[in-house]
Amino acid sequence: MIGKNSLFGPIDPAVESGYTEPPSRKGFFTDTSICIGCKACEVACKEWNEVPEDGFAMLGMSYDNTGALGADTWRHVAFIEQPGGREGRTGTPPSATVELGMPGPPPPTSSEGAVATDEKPDFRWLMSSDVCKHCTHAACLDVCPTGSLFRTEFGTVVVQPDVCNGCGYCVPACPYGVIERRKGPDGTKNVGVAQKCTLCYDRLKVDQKPACAQACPTESIQFGDVDELRERARTRVDALHEAGIMDARLYGDDPEDGVGGAGAFFLLLDEPEVYGLPPDPVVTTKDLPHMFNRASTAAAALLAGAVVAFLGRRG
Repeated sequence: MIGKNSLFGPIDPAVESGYTEPPSRKGFFTDTSICIGCKACEVACKEWNEVPEDGFAMLGMSYDNTGALGADTWRHVAFIEQPGGREGRTGTPPSATVELGMPGPPPPTSSEGAVATDEKPDFRWLMSSDVCKHCTHAACLDVCPTGSLFRTEFGTVVVQPDVCNGCGYCVPACPYGVIERRKGPDGTKNVGVAQKCTLCYDRLKVDQKPACAQACPTESIQFGDVDELRERARTRVDALHEAGIMDARLYGDDPEDGVGGAGAFFLLLDEPEVYGLPPDPVVTTKDLPHMFNRASTAAAALLAGAVVAFLGRRG
């Protein structure tokens, strides 16, 4: 049940943080059905935010070369190959591909000039550009003892590297595993300090799009007012369902979910777990007010018992 000082449920995070008449809450809607895996978002994020390179080593199990979100990867494009397609995994018919209306290569031909068959491959790619969710109730912010993490007037969550002391409390608090302390080598910027997406706070303050959304060639990453993006996302899901793509679903858009709704949410073409996302994330500080009240009650009871015992001995 939502009550005073609850750390869950639908709220306006900027107003709740003390801003008076803040601008509309800003966020991302990532439509994975039109992501082509170009990684322009990753590159743009690194260049604008001066995020150091992180090896770019092939993982041996995917064409992905960055692996996951972390201190040196604030945007991560997942490459998920499903062998046998959805039919091979679940016995259900495979989902139709989404026609983007983009030019493609000509059909392959044999040495004799005959056109090869247009047989569909027995697998499909799922691609998705992941990012910090900028939760309505952000556990990373709730547990930060230094005030390094703060809520902006746009409703987003930002780390101040010059204030962070590297305690790391925010790392296990995040239900999505997004935030991380940066590791060496020596000379690297902000080593030991918590790092994550800022939703390009510096660009928002001058009325510019975040770098990743600006660079996305297919508009898979859409930036704007969260309320408007939610409406746009629902319209897109309805259109995909009408086209027969019944696996399309939204993830993270519901203000009634475990984090009060995310500021960055997604249209997925399969279960969240397939994309490496927790199916039902809950803010890890949800029960803190309840625990505090119980601890206070217990402490008061112990103090009352001690007083009674002391007065009894004097009598």
